[in-house]
Amino acid sequence: MYQVRFVNYPRQYQLLKKEFDRVFEEVMSGGDFILRRHLEEFEKRIADYVGTKYAIGVNTGTDALYLSARALGFGPGDEVITVSHTFVATVGAIVQCGGTPVLVDITDDFNIGVDQIEAAITPRTKGIIPVHLNGHACNMDTIMEIAKKYDLRIIEDAAQALGAQFKGRRCASFGDAGIFSFYPAKVLGTAGDGGMVCTNDDVLARKIKAYRDNGRVESVEVVECFGWCTRLDNLHAAILNMKFNYFEQWIKRRRMIARMYDEGLSNIPGLIPHPKSNSDYFDVYQNYVIRTERRDALATHLQKSGVEVLISWRVPTHQQKALGLGHFALPMTELISAEVLSLPIYPELADEEVEVVIEAVKHFFV
Repeated sequence: MYQVRFVNYPRQYQLLKKEFDRVFEEVMSGGDFILRRHLEEFEKRIADYVGTKYAIGVNTGTDALYLSARALGFGPGDEVITVSHTFVATVGAIVQCGGTPVLVDITDDFNIGVDQIEAAITPRTKGIIPVHLNGHACNMDTIMEIAKKYDLRIIEDAAQALGAQFKGRRCASFGDAGIFSFYPAKVLGTAGDGGMVCTNDDVLARKIKAYRDNGRVESVEVVECFGWCTRLDNLHAAILNMKFNYFEQWIKRRRMIARMYDEGLSNIPGLIPHPKSNSDYFDVYQNYVIRTERRDALATHLQKSGVEVLISWRVPTHQQKALGLGHFALPMTELISAEVLSLPIYPELADEEVEVVIEAVKHFFV
């Protein structure tokens, strides 16, 4: 049994039990399950928060990526630039549309190397999917300049970055579309799967609304196109809407825990600390990541010490043999995949538990 869990879902439920139970009672007693008030309210709150005209709830972050790619017209013959150091769904959205992923390397902040993007552009390039990993924004100024120069479409994969900012502007508000995931472990997570597409584009928003509900938008009797059944369920939306009341204080707590880790794990030989941001960035710390050449031994030590950890991703996407992407050479991605380790960080984590993690890491390097 772990002394410090990587994520502790039951603890959050116990802290907010009355509110969870109230939400469940409200939705169930009203019979409001599909595309109802709770979803509409949550969509409006996210759109207002992010700073976009629309926010459209869908079943998963994966579907949010795929529907955005389809709505933007990515298809056979189109190349789309993204990274390998991401969950496979980012690259999968391109492939599922019939497009060709073009993978570029990352830098030591775990995000796309913006200085490598132009070299990857060809006459077939149609878009870029930057991934705001670990709750840290990409350099969107440079990415948007490149997009304008080459007339490229942008989908921001902000699955890990709700609330993160670049130069005072929130992730998912820069590109043609931006997506979020509400997987349980996310900064804002539901009791299952959930996703969201944000956009300012009227046409794009209508397409995605149609795609998520079998081609229907305003009437169940009028079908505008073939689509899918991938709506954010009303119960999940109601849970998320309730939890969103605590979102800012949860981010504040994550940033406080990150500072504790920063101070407690500084100046340890053999340990590369979590990347530090400058004033252009506001990080929400979806993950707190450290690196070491002895990663696997450290992970084993921490687990034996009662600390649950996560490795994302031990095998990078381009080295997954079944995917046929082995022709990409991405040295920084491969190095980080061999060294990266995520420590527990969530709002309900107690200071005493943070100290347990810090002391366990220090003990390994002594």
